[in-house]
Amino acid sequence: MIELRNISKTYGSGATRRVVCERLSACFDGTADVGILGANGSGKSTLLRMMAGMEMPDSGQVIRRARISFPIGYSGAFHPNLSARDNVRFVARLYGADIAAVTRFVRDFAEIGLHFDEPLHTYSNTMRARVTFATSIAIEFDMYLVDEVTSVGDVGFKRKCLAALGERRRHSRLVMVSQSATNVGRFCRTGAIFDCGRLYLFSTMAEAIDMYQNRIAVTDA
Repeated sequence: MIELRNISKTYGSGATRRVVCERLSACFDGTADVGILGANGSGKSTLLRMMAGMEMPDSGQVIRRARISFPIGYSGAFHPNLSARDNVRFVARLYGADIAAVTRFVRDFAEIGLHFDEPLHTYSNTMRARVTFATSIAIEFDMYLVDEVTSVGDVGFKRKCLAALGERRRHSRLVMVSQSATNVGRFCRTGAIFDCGRLYLFSTMAEAIDMYQNRIAVTDA
């Protein structure tokens, strides 16, 4: 379970101050996969990082009563001067996972060959995304936090990633954020919309998608 209690988050100050959320409360009880839809720049990724503990709210509490992943695809915890192998070993050790098993999984899943032992700063964005995604799903969590999985690699690798997420859903739950309804609609039963710092929860993903698409139509009109 992840509970958000009156969390607030802003960036900047004065004329440049941007409010991500203000006194936001919500509970993700881990009984269903949840898809959170929001426009580009709405703060979805920041919300997910706060849920993971990778970023702190300015005020309020984020309470976790489960084993929560870092956001899938998030590279902020990876050191650019270390190789993928060394980064993966560090993350596995941090989460108390089997280092050899996690390293082997990531190496095989990422499919970057000899680059696996080269520094991350030499990687293309796609190679880095392959490694970070593979590391995220190599470790067993109760809840996986997923940020725009469709941005990972080529079409074949995206399919591989989606299949891996489908496998993880057999024993864990997902919280996915996206500006596209396609993948969240495929995976999630419960939906939400994050807009202007507020989180609107819906009992079904279909309701959330319908409302979200109507909002886009009104905005574009």
